[in-house]
Amino acid sequence: MNTHESPRPSSDVPTDDAEENSGYTMVAKSLHWLMAVMLLGLFGLGLYMADLPLSPEKLQLYSWHKWAGVTFFLLVWLRLLWRVSHRPPPFPVQMLAAQQRAAHLGHLALYVFMLAIPLSGWLMSSAKGFQTVWFGVVPLPDLIDKNRELGEILVLVHKGFGIALMILVIGHIAMALKHQFKDRDGTLSRMLFSARRKGSRPHAIQTTIATPTRPSPSE
Repeated sequence: MNTHESPRPSSDVPTDDAEENSGYTMVAKSLHWLMAVMLLGLFGLGLYMADLPLSPEKLQLYSWHKWAGVTFFLLVWLRLLWRVSHRPPPFPVQMLAAQQRAAHLGHLALYVFMLAIPLSGWLMSSAKGFQTVWFGVVPLPDLIDKNRELGEILVLVHKGFGIALMILVIGHIAMALKHQFKDRDGTLSRMLFSARRKGSRPHAIQTTIATPTRPSPSE
């Protein structure tokens, strides 16, 4: 008589809970990478235009920088709203509690500076008497009255915030790479477009384990 055990799923098949926590939503990922590209562009443009002599080209670059900065500022608020309404996946279970707290503080600092930098730029522009006209179409109100001395202070504040954010971004990238390639806990993979959430799992392959066939008495 041939006896077989009932099929049972392989231990490699992810559960629904594991799937649900495997990655961020598509909207969160799209916002993350769009803002990452914009941030690098804003850093590069800011460094390039700072030492240019006064010219129509420099004024145009400053306008582009401000337009992009206002857009980035709005995207930060959109991302925060999405994060509040769509809870991000939990940290990997093997991540230490101290590492989780550090990650929370790092994310909080990133959001604070991503809001503070464009706001300080807007204040700086207002203090220097240059109104921001978003994409040359939508005039934005000056946040403070013209004040040259305050404007120069805000220049230093804006630059200081930018340097601080740059350091945070470098640290953020370094830690993401560490978790991905050294710890191998899949932290970075959750923000990649290949990561799956609940409902997107391909058909899993199940394995069947059979016991050896026993010979009949007549044999």
